[in-house]
Amino acid sequence: MFRRLLSRALTLTAVLITVLTLLTVVLGATGYSDRIIQSLIGEQLRSMRESLAQRIRDPEELERALSGLKSEMERAYGLDRPWYTRIPETVLRVLTLDLGDSRTARSTTGSTKVIDVLSERIPNTVVLVTTAMLISSLLGLYIGATLSKRVGTRLERSVTYLSAVSNSLPSWWTGILLLIVFAYQLRLFPGSGMFSSPPPEGALERAIDVLWHSVLPVTTLVLISIGPSIYASRTLLLNVAQEDFVSVARSKGLPERVVSLRYVLRPASPPIVTGLALSLPASLGGAILTETVFNWPGMGRLYYNAVIMGDEVLIVALTYLFTLMYVVARFILEVLYHLLDPRVRV
Repeated sequence: MFRRLLSRALTLTAVLITVLTLLTVVLGATGYSDRIIQSLIGEQLRSMRESLAQRIRDPEELERALSGLKSEMERAYGLDRPWYTRIPETVLRVLTLDLGDSRTARSTTGSTKVIDVLSERIPNTVVLVTTAMLISSLLGLYIGATLSKRVGTRLERSVTYLSAVSNSLPSWWTGILLLIVFAYQLRLFPGSGMFSSPPPEGALERAIDVLWHSVLPVTTLVLISIGPSIYASRTLLLNVAQEDFVSVARSKGLPERVVSLRYVLRPASPPIVTGLALSLPASLGGAILTETVFNWPGMGRLYYNAVIMGDEVLIVALTYLFTLMYVVARFILEVLYHLLDPRVRV
């Protein structure tokens, strides 16, 4: 078991490094990386020009000083070397969380360091996405298990149709619809943001305020994800319930609760757990539209702003973080498989 898990950990680490390398190659080969760095240097030089102009009155001498500063900054950023020679050091910096400074994002304390910005945004997205994922997964499993015992009934057909509708709902359309009805028409919930203005001062009051603001975005994520969860749970449990070993268990006179938990739910648990574990990193990346619609200061909104503003450092950091979450989720699945399915150990 230990050797298998170690092998999977090494394989997933190789996947992580490969994704980062490919991202760096794409940014470098297209010239996007160099253009972004040149733009950053240009902005810094414009701010330096004003301060230097107060000390250097000769225009030619001022230009020579700026040209020297520009050459030093290009060497510092590595622009004096070909882009492909910068790949190893770029990948190494990201892996060691030496993510540098963002050009467009700041933390609440005013820091531009990417690690500080991410450490503030990650809890916001976890509060939003994890809550929605748990609600949709638990409801989907419960409703799916109930429907698997009532195949062919009117309730089962109705919920199956509603699940298909839920699967086809666009998150941005659902969010806008909830905003119009519950925020602007009925005025039951706030329309955007994470806190009221001004925010409450007490810890309990701030927690309640966050929950109040998260009702609409969480509802949006639940509505678009609960349908696939119900349908997948219902189909998996139904397929397992038709196996011969389940019929044998019932013929032995075992209680239905024991049959459902031990002979149906446990054999069906690996694919269900797979969907649950992989939905977390996928949702953290897929909450971009929902966080944008509700102006929620999370990872999805940060990714959207980074792409729009061309913040290369932030794009690389967020891509690395999403890939890292996927790798961690895959490794957790490997451990859970050994606990849930004895055949994996063999």
